[in-house]
Amino acid sequence: MHSFNKPSHVIVTCSKRLTSFLEKEINQLGFKIVRTFATGIALNGTLNDCIRLNLNLRCASQILYSLKSFSCNTPDELYSVVSQIQWESIIEKNGYFSVTSTVDNSTINNSLFANVKVKDAIVDRFRSKLNERPDSGPALDRSVINLFWKNESAEIFIDTSGETLSKHGYRRIPGKAPMLESLAAATLLASKWNFISPFINPMCGSGTLAIEAAMLATNRRPGLFRDNYAFMHILGFDKENFETQKQNLVRQIKNVSGLKIIATDISEDAINISKINARAAGVEDLIQFNVCDFEATSIPENENGIVFFNPEYGERLGDEIELEKTYSRIGDFMKKNCGGYTGYVFTGNFNLAKKIGLKPTRKIEFYNSKIDCRLLEYELYAGSKRTNTNPEAE
Repeated sequence: MHSFNKPSHVIVTCSKRLTSFLEKEINQLGFKIVRTFATGIALNGTLNDCIRLNLNLRCASQILYSLKSFSCNTPDELYSVVSQIQWESIIEKNGYFSVTSTVDNSTINNSLFANVKVKDAIVDRFRSKLNERPDSGPALDRSVINLFWKNESAEIFIDTSGETLSKHGYRRIPGKAPMLESLAAATLLASKWNFISPFINPMCGSGTLAIEAAMLATNRRPGLFRDNYAFMHILGFDKENFETQKQNLVRQIKNVSGLKIIATDISEDAINISKINARAAGVEDLIQFNVCDFEATSIPENENGIVFFNPEYGERLGDEIELEKTYSRIGDFMKKNCGGYTGYVFTGNFNLAKKIGLKPTRKIEFYNSKIDCRLLEYELYAGSKRTNTNPEAE
């Protein structure tokens, strides 16, 4: 069995432009970061540390635990090195595994070929040592082995996550063009929200932003909603330790007295979907859902919360001419109804953003899939300038 207490090189991956938010999350968990790059964080840790990271991180995609790094020039060299790893102590002989990869090497023009080489090396090792082999295929719900191969450098990892962590596990119905949960969490961490003052989310769609806001405010972690990770299928997995860590997540949940989270949408179907998703996340009672046009959204007076819009931006949904009117109305609504609040508009259409008619104080860069996006921040003054700083966004 592979020791879950053996330190090694660990890579925590994320989508582009989420690294700074992931870095803060990892620091808050007490890990020392070795290196930061465009799509992730490098640190040192054990497989048990990987369990904790999987359960707690909001902005991550995969947690990769290194088995071996090596110089590699050809597929035959890859096969040779991989076949020397003691896979019989990592994967059950009658189990199941899949192989994923990121490959940039002149000898490979199809990463699937590299995957097959890794798979063959593992299978042949089992046959030679035990005269039997585990099954393999594309599913990511059991043991997952990851290859990173760039130029002459290669590394073999256990992917301890399997299915991506970007999906937090509570969303029963996604709705139309939903924002990925990890992206939603990052945009909230980028804001000046202090997790106590009102959070207003007109045009809420399937409710992802409001749900992630409620989860942040009450310290609910994504691991609460997921019962299967790839690390659970590695020999040596301690189920009792895993259950203890899951129980710790429950104990960490906070009660925030007087929390006001308001989510509205003109579509009754969208609100019904939002309620289903919020119920699955355990936060339905923390969110006030209403069916109405966004201009009818109730804004608590004499407060200094945030108003967060994630409107359509014409790339996948909506007609741009009609959306020009919508963006103009959003600007008017924030200016007339949201004095004292901080306004946010997440969009991937910069021409439409100009129709808001307000000057943003910050333009924070994100990607939504491959779409270049901005989170636009607007100080909506009511009287003297105020201070409302989210320490996690500094």
